[in-house]
Amino acid sequence: MIFVNSMSDMFHEDIPLEFITKVFDVMQKAHWHTFQILTKRAERLEELSPLLRWSDNIWMGVTVESSSYVSRIDHLRRTNAKTRFISFEPLISSINNSDLDDIDWVIVGGESGPGARPLQEKWVLEIRENCLMNNVPFFFKQWGGTNKKKNGRLLEGRTWDGRPAAGSST
Repeated sequence: MIFVNSMSDMFHEDIPLEFITKVFDVMQKAHWHTFQILTKRAERLEELSPLLRWSDNIWMGVTVESSSYVSRIDHLRRTNAKTRFISFEPLISSINNSDLDDIDWVIVGGESGPGARPLQEKWVLEIRENCLMNNVPFFFKQWGGTNKKKNGRLLEGRTWDGRPAAGSST
């Protein structure tokens, strides 16, 4: 898998549609790769979605770090992306029973680096149980913290590496 814009947001308001279209063209031409795009600008994503050519190898996700941003999921759901995912990372509060209809994958992880806010196991378990009830693959990435490697990624004694099949929403 290839991550698009690992340290930026392709749907930022200063990124012109022409640039985004060119990136989508390149991703379509490289159909043997799976590209993951992640944004916090879900409203702009929804607005531009009809203007973009979505192929099975382009996976679209939104970041939802707290209950204040759950509305991003609705914007994602209304896109033409064939595989849609939610990144609850860095998860900084409880997000219980979010609507996972038309969502193909959930990733959860804690905040990392200096000043990282702690991730509560209860928050992760709430999301995992929601995924299990809705048959959505669940991937637990990390506990986070100032030393994320030391904290690891075991949840209740095991790793959770769920992944979707490409193009699973349509």
